[in-house]
Formats: sequence, structure tokens, C-alpha cells
Amino acid sequence: MKQNYFVIIAAVAMVLIFAAGGYLYKSQQSQTQAQLAGQNNEALIRPYSFRSGNPDARVTLVEFMDPACSTCRAFHPLVKKLLAEHKGKVNYVIRYAPFHQGSDQILKILEAAKKQDIYEPVLDLIFETQPYWAVHHKAQPEILWKYLEQAKFDVARLRQDMSDPAIAKIVEQDLADARRLGVQKTPSYFVNGKPLVRFGYEQLRTLVKAEVARSY
Repeated sequence: MKQNYFVIIAAVAMVLIFAAGGYLYKSQQSQTQAQLAGQNNEALIRPYSFRSGNPDARVTLVEFMDPACSTCRAFHPLVKKLLAEHKGKVNYVIRYAPFHQGSDQILKILEAAKKQDIYEPVLDLIFETQPYWAVHHKAQPEILWKYLEQAKFDVARLRQDMSDPAIAKIVEQDLADARRLGVQKTPSYFVNGKPLVRFGYEQLRTLVKAEVARSY
């Protein structure tokens, strides 16, 4: 009996040690990311970055996203809901972290849409149809083109504009900025430069709410 008791105690101790280690690692990781954000302010937002909401708001929510990321797709309507909750008080900025194979091509299409002032409807379509063109986490742009045609977007112009070398540089710069800021997964969020420590919608909502309360 005593031997079993000590085995149980040892097992519980090991679980606690691993849990404490995991918490410490996440805490250190978030502190590192916060320091990186503070040291690389210019990497958070670029002049070309797409903005939604109020550009003059005192709270800025920056998202690094990958169009082939299923979690980014799930959070897309939730972020819209969050902006609606704090209407006029949040400036939402979209940045790119194309970690999935082929995602850079999807982002070039999205940037080309910006030239036609159809960025948001194209982004909505990209996430709406993601399960069809993002197969096994690999982006397949040729499938997305079919949906863009069906939606009556000017596909010929999108194809032409996405070949602009300036667009390729935007995608490359965003990925470089993501790495400078320690972004390792998508979506990754920063609220007024503060990284989201624990991932989840309620955690993001709480952080935004706190910054709005502090800023207004």
C-alpha cells in the first residue's frame, strides 16, 4: 500500500511539474513577444496595411493571418462581432503570415482586390470557400479562381494586378515582420502592441475590452 501511495504521489508531482513548466514557458514566450513588439513598433503596422473600423481609434487590433488557416477562418466573423461591440473605438489592421504552402498566392489575389476596392468581399469569399481550395492545409489558387468567377469579380484584372512586383514585396515584408515579432502561428493578435497571451476568443475579447476601457 505504501509503495502504491508513493507512486501516486510521484505521478501527481510529475504532472504538477509539467504543468508549471508549461505555464512558465508560455509566460516567458509572451514576455518575449511583448518585448519584440516594443522593440519593433514599425513591424506591427505598415502604411500599406489594410485597415477596418475607425482609423483614428485609440485602440488598435492587429491580426497576423494566413488565408489557409482554419482557425483564422473561424475567427473572421468573431472579429467582426468584436468590432461591432466597440463600434468606432477600434482600428483593425490585417497583416499576413503565409505559413501554409501556397498561401502567398492567395494573399497576392487579396492584395490585388485592394486595387479594385473589393478587399473585404474578396476576403469574405476566401474564408467562405476555404474548405474547398485549402486541401490538406495546402492552398490551391486554381480552385479559388472558379469561385471568384462565379461571384462575378473581375478575374482578368485580379490576375493582372496580382503580378505586380509591389504586391509580392508586401507579402514578403509581412512575413518578415511576423518573424521579427515572434509570430509562430495564426491567427496572432496584438492589441495596442500587447500580444494575446492566452489564445481564445474570450481572451481576445477581454483584452480588447480592457484596452477600450483604459483608452476612453
